[in-house]
Amino acid sequence: MIKYLILLTLTTYLLATETIHSSVSAYAESKNYTGSAQKEDGAVYGVDADIHYGNAEYKLTYEEGSANTVQPPMQEDLENQKLFFRYSYKFDERFTINLNLASILKDNIAPTDGGSIGGGGFTYTFNKKLSFNLTGFFSEYTDFDVIQADLRVDYKTKFDRVKVKFTSITKHIIIDLNDESTASPNYAQNANSSYTTTAIKAHAHYKTYHLGGAVYFGKRAFAIMQDGFKVQHHAMEFDRTYAVGAGKTFGPLVIRAQYIYQRATELPMENKDVEISTLRLIANYKF
Repeated sequence: MIKYLILLTLTTYLLATETIHSSVSAYAESKNYTGSAQKEDGAVYGVDADIHYGNAEYKLTYEEGSANTVQPPMQEDLENQKLFFRYSYKFDERFTINLNLASILKDNIAPTDGGSIGGGGFTYTFNKKLSFNLTGFFSEYTDFDVIQADLRVDYKTKFDRVKVKFTSITKHIIIDLNDESTASPNYAQNANSSYTTTAIKAHAHYKTYHLGGAVYFGKRAFAIMQDGFKVQHHAMEFDRTYAVGAGKTFGPLVIRAQYIYQRATELPMENKDVEISTLRLIANYKF
């Protein structure tokens, strides 16, 4: 972890003196699993830097997680580390491109250990209110590959002094099993060959207060989430996701809290109705 924190610190230091609207963040998550045959509870910690330099944006996130597992059948508790990166370039007021990279640096339980993810897309802004982004991702694992296409539409409006942004997201996911894999059984063998899932999000901003929520419809597995900064690389098929959050701005500092509820089936054992409750705290400092 130390070498990635050093890299993050150096990147921030070198660019900060010439940047506008940049930030550094830290977050912590507490997870609780009900009905799981593999996990009991866990925690996730992450740090990131979002650096704007001219027309370019560089965002780097390092994340590590752990979970207490059910033993048996599991042999040890879970530990993993992940690294995410996105480069964006704004050509003009309408057109922006983005390139995404991610790596599962370590996972001591799942065969998705060492998996790599690449992606790219663009944002087109029609006006100050309406924009859309189309991004494709390719995830490469030992047993299988995943192709994903995300279409996001953002609409901004205002009700008196309350600023509101509505977002719709559609994800199409294709899972390609590797028939030549030596792993047995294949980690994704009971997943569908494809999924389409949609989400509706809303975020309201009034003075220094923030309130948001999200609902996902449809099933998904092995999905890339949060614009390329989360990856669901464990064998779980999600069919419910609800989230709500609130926050407050204190000068350059923003503090937010989120609660996320998810329901899933654990694959390949097909253990259904697993519930995951996540409490997330985020601190973001702008400079």
